[in-house]
Amino acid sequence: MPNNKTQPQAWDPNQYARFASERSSAFFDLLSLVTPVPDGQVVDLGCGTGELTRELHKHTRAQLTTGIDSSEAMLAKALPLAGAGLCFRLGDIADFDAPRSFDVVFANASLQWVPDHPRLLGRLAATLRPGGQLAIQVPANADHASHALADQVASQEPFASYLGSVSLAGTSAVCAPERYAELVHEIGFVDQSVRLQVYGHKLACAGDVVEWTRGTTLLRAQSRLPEDLFDQFVTRYRQALAEVLGDQTPYFYTFKRILIWARAPGD
Repeated sequence: MPNNKTQPQAWDPNQYARFASERSSAFFDLLSLVTPVPDGQVVDLGCGTGELTRELHKHTRAQLTTGIDSSEAMLAKALPLAGAGLCFRLGDIADFDAPRSFDVVFANASLQWVPDHPRLLGRLAATLRPGGQLAIQVPANADHASHALADQVASQEPFASYLGSVSLAGTSAVCAPERYAELVHEIGFVDQSVRLQVYGHKLACAGDVVEWTRGTTLLRAQSRLPEDLFDQFVTRYRQALAEVLGDQTPYFYTFKRILIWARAPGD
């Protein structure tokens, strides 16, 4: 996999898909905000394995929908879905730049890995055609034990020597919902919808939170730690999480996400 400036480098499609149904809830809520753009051009930033990008393509009725992802492993799953106006390509969304090219720029649970969201949103707005739509969903769950304890363990030795001050969850870039509302207004969008949504996921047990985070949050640790040290990291994280969450069976996992939709002015 190529060097990536923003995201973890160890994406495992099978691990990520263990909770595909739960993770897709926010996608469909975000998709419901998007107005179809028949014969338009759509881009999905951080398309993953492509199944949801296919749903985006169907919903928008676009002439062309392009899914972009930095993970070769994810794209290997997505490429068989290509065709009939749907395509996929390798790319780092931190470098995405295509002035006035798209009718919809869609990014579901991907921009949290990219820093400086005020600047990022301005850059994404510049890729929209007149009347184009920006649709973004970012996790905002940094204060939950699942995320907070991951960063806490990462700050301990022997892990800290490898991980430094990196935020494993990638949530340090995420702004408050009201700040996103201000940003899209300042950029010049004429319509907007910004909301914080709490999703409740019924997991088999509290220990499943570890499997959830191994698909996303812990990937930055996995990509930077030697294999044996990563195993130690997961063990320590699992112990810390058990002390806080106990052995609840089943476990109701609350996950906060911010959904942002905005429309650019027309000609």
